[in-house]
Amino acid sequence: MTAARPAGGDPLLELRNISKHFGSVIALKDISTTVRAGQVTCVLGDNGAGKSTLIKILSGVFAPDAGELLFDGAPAHFGSPRKALDAGIATVYQDLAMVPLMAVWRNFFLGSEPTKGWGPLRVFDRATARRVTRAELAGMGIDIRDTDQPVGTLSGGERQSVAIARAVHFGARLLILDEPTSALGVKQAGVVLRYIVQARERGLGVIFITHNPQHAYPVGDRFLILKRGRSLGDFAKSEISRDEMTQLMAGGTELEELGHELDRVAGDDPAMGAVAEQITAEAVAKGPDGPAVDGPAAPG
Repeated sequence: MTAARPAGGDPLLELRNISKHFGSVIALKDISTTVRAGQVTCVLGDNGAGKSTLIKILSGVFAPDAGELLFDGAPAHFGSPRKALDAGIATVYQDLAMVPLMAVWRNFFLGSEPTKGWGPLRVFDRATARRVTRAELAGMGIDIRDTDQPVGTLSGGERQSVAIARAVHFGARLLILDEPTSALGVKQAGVVLRYIVQARERGLGVIFITHNPQHAYPVGDRFLILKRGRSLGDFAKSEISRDEMTQLMAGGTELEELGHELDRVAGDDPAMGAVAEQITAEAVAKGPDGPAVDGPAAPG
């Protein structure tokens, strides 16, 4: 297992004007940000913002059409997810790549099973797998009642925590989390956020992909906000408040203009007038009750 570097210092990962096109569709255009060891960079945006494309570029699925990707200060070209993983970049997707009917410890080592014996007589070392799984989960502060229980019996937050601990154990230096809280209730989302903080405190760089500023702001150190493949800003936490971030994501100006347009066409129609008033009210609302905070989860 590779030791992570301490927080601060030079960026672990740096994106410089990354762009990606699919034919005439601009998926990403001139995206720049940094991720440091021991820090969390949050990438926020709604449907079609480009979050999924960015994940695939960072994890080696896609190559950028323009721009530069630096890892440890050197230009990086990941030709496949395996090469990105070998470099220390682990991606935890929403589906978690787990087998529900298998035990926790079997899933923990799925595809990287420890063995014992020699040559053709090598077998899966179940005792080591069980012991290491319990130790790694405990080291992350994760309390799983029984590692022999099927993963499918765990809560959503517990499954996410197992996936995070697995990535840390296998040497991840940069952890990419794809909407880990999107399908969870308030309590389970809080559990996952706590493990994100645990990973940061262990010196990992973390990229937290989310559409929810309420989840991002408490744990984030840096915030990249995307909209239709373009950046609305790349901010340190000291440069933006949660209310400002929520308003920026919500497109308050656009909603206000739409409200005025509906008001003009409503005329004497009371129903249309009520719709216009509601949209205008949403446009000026800020904070946790503002627009676009509690919208449905969807891939970027």
